[in-house]
Amino acid sequence: MERKFRLKGIFLVFLFIACGVNPTQELAKIEKTQAVEKSWMLGPFNRPENARPIIQSDSVTLFDDPMSGGQVAWQSKATFNPAAIVKDNRINVLYRAEQDRHTDTIGGHTSRIGLATSVDGINYITQKNPVFYPDNDDQKKYEWSGGTEDPRIVESEDGRFILTYTQWNGKIPRLALATSTDLKNWTKHGPIFEDYKDGKYNNQETKSGAIVTKLKQGKLVAARIDGKYYMYYGVPHIWMATSTDLINWEPLEDYSGTLAPVLNPRPGYFDSWLVEAGAPPVLTDDGIVVLYNAGNSSNIGVKDLGNRVYTSGQALFSAKEPWKLLDRSDKPYLKPELSFEKSGQYKDGTTFVEGLVYFKGKWYLYYGTADSMVGVATAVDN
Repeated sequence: MERKFRLKGIFLVFLFIACGVNPTQELAKIEKTQAVEKSWMLGPFNRPENARPIIQSDSVTLFDDPMSGGQVAWQSKATFNPAAIVKDNRINVLYRAEQDRHTDTIGGHTSRIGLATSVDGINYITQKNPVFYPDNDDQKKYEWSGGTEDPRIVESEDGRFILTYTQWNGKIPRLALATSTDLKNWTKHGPIFEDYKDGKYNNQETKSGAIVTKLKQGKLVAARIDGKYYMYYGVPHIWMATSTDLINWEPLEDYSGTLAPVLNPRPGYFDSWLVEAGAPPVLTDDGIVVLYNAGNSSNIGVKDLGNRVYTSGQALFSAKEPWKLLDRSDKPYLKPELSFEKSGQYKDGTTFVEGLVYFKGKWYLYYGTADSMVGVATAVDN
């Protein structure tokens, strides 16, 4: 691969000279878009030319809300933090939509999950109603009135869709799970750790569940490793859980029965404040590539990046021992740079990755911007 790129570079130098173009400047541009920091990383991911949000809030679409018994403008405040899955030869983006409850408090609005679809990865059509929301069901004690937040989604090999999301009742955020076969009708299975050891972790903050996937016959599906599925989850550290059926999960504990973090914040780096599980990890020949979200604390991290800025990093874990960290990126591969990534509810800026699909020979990475809109970046599979 390296030899091919070198020969290609020599050819391009002659081409640029023949066209009267400065070859040093042009090759620098190409290397900037083509290079990845480490060979095992996915990408590089690039925003489209003239990038803009693909999903934005509106106050027009109304929804018959089971909680209030009336119609609400369910995505009037913000649309952000998207999951994604390929179904029926379309990209399906499930995004968090917030109803404006007239407060400036982050998390003070009601969240539901909407659906947008695309046949080309460029244009997106949003559905009128949310496809997943707090209902008058057996999960209301966990979901009223804060709602259902921050989805991640994977497909099982038998065609089920496994949705992990945060239940927010205004007191404790809980990582929960739901399943579907059509992305519209869902079965809620409740908090992931509700029954584990008599609810040992059920009243502790849990969120951000990213299930390990593999690329099989051109699409991402949940991956078994020695008979088990693995999930990376949590913030401000990343922990791990395992399952044999994608429904029932057990957290990874050390010998003393304490949760064992597998990825931690690092003083001196862009992820000095916190790390949080992002889009579904991918099992590759090099190991498990975990795409995570990172928060910076400038006094002990990257000074020029600013405080509380969310960027995106990658970490490599062993495929044989998924809790074993092998390597991680030293700098973010995606960070807030465009105006819509640094303006909105979260003005410090975010590129908060939650959705990843492989579609027509490209990787599509979906991310939330400033807790307000949805962006996308792509990478060509080499």
